[in-house]
Amino acid sequence: MAFVEVNFFSQALLRQTTFRAIIPCDKMYFDGRIRQEKPFKTLYLLHGVFGDCTDWINGTRIQRWAQDRNLAVIMPSGENKFYVDHEKSTDKFSQYIKELVLVSRNMFHLSHKREDTFIAGLSMGGYGAVTNGLKYSDLFSHIAGLSAALQIEDFVHATEDAPMPIARRSYLESVFGDLDKLPGSDKDFRTLAKTLAKSGKPLPKMYLTCGTEDALMTCNRAFRDELEALGYDVTWREGPGGHDWDFWDRWILDVLSWLPLDAPEEAVSSGNVQEKEQ
Repeated sequence: MAFVEVNFFSQALLRQTTFRAIIPCDKMYFDGRIRQEKPFKTLYLLHGVFGDCTDWINGTRIQRWAQDRNLAVIMPSGENKFYVDHEKSTDKFSQYIKELVLVSRNMFHLSHKREDTFIAGLSMGGYGAVTNGLKYSDLFSHIAGLSAALQIEDFVHATEDAPMPIARRSYLESVFGDLDKLPGSDKDFRTLAKTLAKSGKPLPKMYLTCGTEDALMTCNRAFRDELEALGYDVTWREGPGGHDWDFWDRWILDVLSWLPLDAPEEAVSSGNVQEKEQ
């Protein structure tokens, strides 16, 4: 398994940026066979607020599980910007997600097929995965949101009184622009889901999960119901847990089981560990 840090100049962001990549290109099998040379299926995996491209590696066992399933994982840094475009700055993080797919495909042996390309994220990254997965449905066939921050109403009605700086109206305006124009825009996952459902284009499969002790449960259940009413294929999971890495570590494995991936296989990896499902 190759674990790679990439620094490149992003045309969407107009600056150097960094992503981490898990590329399972160097597995050795016990019977001496060689991995079939086919492009890797790929998951674009987005972190939450206060995080960066190292979060998923530090907080979960995604590296080991991806290697077992021959899955490439691309993890960008989102800079607390919710993976959306701000019209009056160089923070074009939605455009960056599309650019990241094209750039990483040029760098690594990744599949160019929609059916082999997936996006997922937690919290802020769940918002980014859902929004950009729907916006760029020609790229992504599967979308997963873990404890997704699907809180447009909270954003629209935000004030300066919030104790957390990123929840204050001034900060949210620096990310989304005019908050009164957020509903109905291309940053509004509900509008994107409705528009895509009416378009006649193939709909991505959706996966949503949230902990029963998580304050985001209500908005996630509501979006699940809206997607089902629109005709989306939705997989819903909920279980004990809050807004934390214990929950996300458990459920990212369920996301991988939901994705159309290779079955886990035994091979020599770091430490010569033969992974067994828990």
